[in-house]
Amino acid sequence: MSDRETFKKELDERTKEVNALIEGYLPEEAGAQKTIFEAMNYSMRAGGKRLRPLFMQEMCRLFTGEVLDTVKPFMAAVEMIHTSSLVHDDLPCMDDDMMRRGKASTWAEYGEDIGVLTGDALMIYAMETASKAFAAAQDGEELARVGQAMEILARKTGPFGMIGGQTVDVELAGGPIPKDKLDFIYRLKTGALIEASMLIGAVLGGAADQDCRIVESLASKLGMAFQIQDDILDVEGSEASMGKPAGSDEKNQKTTYVTLEGMDKAKKEVERLSREAAEDLDKLGSNEFLEGLIRFLVNREK
Repeated sequence: MSDRETFKKELDERTKEVNALIEGYLPEEAGAQKTIFEAMNYSMRAGGKRLRPLFMQEMCRLFTGEVLDTVKPFMAAVEMIHTSSLVHDDLPCMDDDMMRRGKASTWAEYGEDIGVLTGDALMIYAMETASKAFAAAQDGEELARVGQAMEILARKTGPFGMIGGQTVDVELAGGPIPKDKLDFIYRLKTGALIEASMLIGAVLGGAADQDCRIVESLASKLGMAFQIQDDILDVEGSEASMGKPAGSDEKNQKTTYVTLEGMDKAKKEVERLSREAAEDLDKLGSNEFLEGLIRFLVNREK
């Protein structure tokens, strides 16, 4: 078995564990508002790579050698926020995509009105879920770390993070986007939540301030590499491997790193950013799984 196959097997196992953890935080499908719970769970159970909770888990493990109980609610919460952004991205007023992760997108399955509400509900429910970490804290020091993690999650999600990036993306949609604005969109729309994931794992794991700054730098590079790789896959990927129609960016006349800089430069940039992220990781210590995850992102096909 090759190193890549060995890593892929381990990744699949850890992803199953993360899915089981997330399942424990999903709402019961009951009550007069049962439809919104069904739509939330439909969106969450559609699959996905679960990269953000994996990053959070492994960053905590890097500093503590284990996955703390305070981290687990945040792992579920960050995936709920990520999923909420995808639910909203697919809406007719945004990217107008009817497929997501190989299934009908949430709005296509439940209607546009429920699609909007589902994205809203997942984002708010994520904060409710993350707050469960307070009950898992063992002492005042852990309580303070949970409070800091809540602030990070809110800031990286809101107008100074993911939603801020999405706002600029929407405003500039359909026309040319200069590279500095595209970098800003990528840093916030995609990178902010990856930064939140890794930073929360480090903070809850008791990382020193200096180490947290390295983590944030690492995550920023990784987020940019991840989004550029998405641009590449939108051109070169297939619907079968990606779980959604390829060529979506072209259909929506979106400016991407590939349209601005060309395919060759895009691929070289992904390699450069990933290499520098791995160098940052070396400054923090050894975590073979995290190193493998960074390499996996460069060569992923979906």
